[in-house]
Amino acid sequence: MPRRPATGSAFAEAAGLRVRHGAHEVLRGIDLTVRAGEVLALVGPNGAGKSTLLAALAADLPAASGSVRIDGRAVGDWPAPDLALRRSVLPQAAALAFPFPVEDVVRMGRAPWAGTPFADSDDRLVADAMAATEVTDFAARPFAALSGGERARVALARVLAQAAPLLLLDEPTAALDLRHQELVLRICRERAAAGDAVVVVLHDLGLAAAYADRVAVLHEGRIAVDGPPAEVFEDGLLSRVYRQPVEVLAHPRTGAPLVVPVRSGRS
Repeated sequence: MPRRPATGSAFAEAAGLRVRHGAHEVLRGIDLTVRAGEVLALVGPNGAGKSTLLAALAADLPAASGSVRIDGRAVGDWPAPDLALRRSVLPQAAALAFPFPVEDVVRMGRAPWAGTPFADSDDRLVADAMAATEVTDFAARPFAALSGGERARVALARVLAQAAPLLLLDEPTAALDLRHQELVLRICRERAAAGDAVVVVLHDLGLAAAYADRVAVLHEGRIAVDGPPAEVFEDGLLSRVYRQPVEVLAHPRTGAPLVVPVRSGRS
């Protein structure tokens, strides 16, 4: 059974990580620590390597060189059932070949715990995950009949029901409306406050600034900077990384960084 990590301790680590897709090197020497009790946002432009890094941390992509460790052990040394107790993964897109109802999809998240003493918590954790993501009202509907945003929330509910101490979420807000984007990031904060380690790929820098404890800005397969949003979100760096002039302003009430594209005036 996985231990509950101490707040602030390293639960997942990448060291000198390089990942290739064919002849193309996507990640070029990544050093990154994921700590229990914090939300780490991976940001950067398209093709920077965010999703690849998340997949490598999940042990879904092999390293060409370097290492990835979860819970103090190289990911390749964990048997798959044991790894599933320690990390849960939300991919960018969720697709199912059969018309499972929503509740059954969420219940799939409990599969790694079958046969353990924690299986007694299945019903409660499934219900809690559905309530948190606001999908309870359509629990009996087929997953394939849902809208894109509803599917995204059901997929997140499956991950939450899995109750692993490491959550790896790839663009969980991409298909969501404003309300549910905020809902998802609040859930991330709540899981971190409960002691979990949360890694989330985000395109919205405002969400990253508002909810992440740390951000890692990826650029051309490397981490350009890693630290608290207020320290690393800087006009020059972001303008260079995104190849788009931006201004970083302080929110007038909270002081959180606001990243605003510099736009030419309208005639």
